[in-house]
Amino acid sequence: MLSLRLTEIICCAGLLIYLLPVFFCLQEPSRNALDQLRQNKRDVPVSLPLPPPAANFNTSIPTLSLTPSQEPSFVLFPGQAQDPIAIIPILGPSNDFNSSRTPTDGTDRNGCPSKALVMGYYPDWVSFTFPPEKIDFRRFDWIDFAFAVPNAKFALQWDEPQTAPKLLKRLVSLAHAANTKVKLSIGGWTGSKHFSSAVSTDQSRRTLVNNIASFYKTYNLDGIDLDWEYPGHKGAPGNTVNSNDSANFLSFLKLLRTVLPAPARLSAAVETVPFTNSKGNPSMDVSGFAQVLDWVVLMNYDVWGSSSKPGPNAPFRDACGNSTQPGANAVAAYNSWTSAGFPPCKLVLGLPSYGYISSSTAQRLRTRADSNAVKVINDDGDSEGQIQFKELVAQGALVITYDDLESLNMKAAFAKRVGMLGINFFDIHGDTDQWDLMATIRKSMSLP
Repeated sequence: MLSLRLTEIICCAGLLIYLLPVFFCLQEPSRNALDQLRQNKRDVPVSLPLPPPAANFNTSIPTLSLTPSQEPSFVLFPGQAQDPIAIIPILGPSNDFNSSRTPTDGTDRNGCPSKALVMGYYPDWVSFTFPPEKIDFRRFDWIDFAFAVPNAKFALQWDEPQTAPKLLKRLVSLAHAANTKVKLSIGGWTGSKHFSSAVSTDQSRRTLVNNIASFYKTYNLDGIDLDWEYPGHKGAPGNTVNSNDSANFLSFLKLLRTVLPAPARLSAAVETVPFTNSKGNPSMDVSGFAQVLDWVVLMNYDVWGSSSKPGPNAPFRDACGNSTQPGANAVAAYNSWTSAGFPPCKLVLGLPSYGYISSSTAQRLRTRADSNAVKVINDDGDSEGQIQFKELVAQGALVITYDDLESLNMKAAFAKRVGMLGINFFDIHGDTDQWDLMATIRKSMSLP
C-alpha cells in the first residue's frame, strides 16, 4: 500500500507518482471541453495586474499603504517562508456603489452581510447516495439546489423530473428548520442550451422570469442562482450564442429582480473573467450587474481536467508566472472582477470538493507530452483494487490534482482577508462524514 502526503513525490524504479496540490506549477492544459472553450473562444490576454513570477519563496513582504483591515492576504506554502500575493488594492466596497435594495438586519450599507457566508451546492444526482438528511445544515448559510433547466419554450424543467420536485421540498424543509436558506440554481454546464434565446427579447425574458417566480413560490425558496455557461460564448456543444448575450442577461436580471420578493437573494455562477462583451472579450465594466446581483460565485474549478497533459483543477494563483491560462485562478479572478467594477463584498470564491486523476506513460511532467501518451489504467492484480508493482512502473506517471485541508485553508483565508463575501463549495457531498473540509474552511474564515 502506498502512503502519500500532499507534496510527496515517490520514485520507484523509474516510476513517478505525483500528488499535486493546487499550487504546483504545471504547463499544459488538457483538451477537455472547458479548456477548448478558453483557448479557442477566449484567446485574448487579460490585462490585469497578475501575480509576478515567484522566483524565490523567501521574497520579503513589501510594505503597502493599506489600513490593517485592508491588508492583502499572504499565504504560506507548506515549509516555505512568506511569499507576497499581488492583489489590486480594491479591498472594500467602492464608495460610489449603492445597493438597489434597502439593507436589512445583518447587512452593511451596501447590502452585503456583515459576516462571511458559507455556501454549498447540492446537486439532485447525489440524492440516492447522499440524501439531504445527511447534511449538517448548521455548517451552511446557504444551499444551492442544482439544477433546474430552461427548455426551448423557456419553462423550467428538471433533469430528474420524477424525484427532483419532492427532493427540493425535503431540502427546503430541513434547511429552514436549521435556519439555513436555499436557492434554486438554474442552468449548469449541460443546462445552458436555451439561455441565450430565453433572454433575447422582452417577451422571452418575461416568460422565463414568470416561470422562475412560479418555482420560487411553489418551493418556498429564499433565492435564485443563475448558472449560465456562458453568456457571449459557447460552453457545451449545442448551446446558442449571441454577441448581445451579456447585455440581454443584464436586462433579464433587472426584470427578475423586480418580480421576485424583496428578501429574495439573486446570484450568478461565473467564470474567473468577467462577462463577455459584444466584441467577445471580457468586459471591463460589470458594475451594472452588481446593482442587481447580491453576489457572484467565481467558478475557480475545472480549469484543467483529466488528461495526459495535466494541470491543477482549481489553481490558487499563477505562482510560476508561466501558466497557459494566467487569468484562470483565484487571485486573478478577484483582480479581474474587482477591476471591472464588481465590489469584493459581492464576490464568492468557489471551492471544489473533488479532483482529477490523469495517467500518462511519460516518466516526468514536462512542457509537452507525447500525443500518444494517454494510457488506460488497468491492473493485473489478484483481486479488485489491487495492482502489481510491475504494472505501476509500466503505466508511468499518475497525477492527482485536488484540494486538501491545506489548500482549502489558504483559499478560505484569502477570501476572508481580501473582503470577499464568502465561499461556495461544489459540492457538499464530496466532504467526509465528519465534515473535515468544511470544518477547515470555517475555521480559516474565523467562523465557529
